[in-house]
Amino acid sequence: MASISLGNYVSSMLVNMVMGITVRGNSPGWIPEDLNDGHMDRFYFLIAALTAADFVIYVYCAMWYKCINVEESKIEALKDRQAEEEAINRV
Repeated sequence: MASISLGNYVSSMLVNMVMGITVRGNSPGWIPEDLNDGHMDRFYFLIAALTAADFVIYVYCAMWYKCINVEESKIEALKDRQAEEEAINRV
């Protein structure tokens, strides 16, 4: 629920920023009150560019990520426990 509300907040902030930045003089901007006078296509190109940048960051992080084999880590943990128990038994 928190991620949905945060997404809505960021989306509203983005729309308000685009409306504020693109209004110049008598120009209605990209997202005016009457959508027939605006340039929604430019807004959607902006959204597409942001999505593409997000995808590039995702691919970079996915390539950087190393998979952890759960079975091997369990075996190593079991060996470590056995070694600890042997060390305790020797004392």
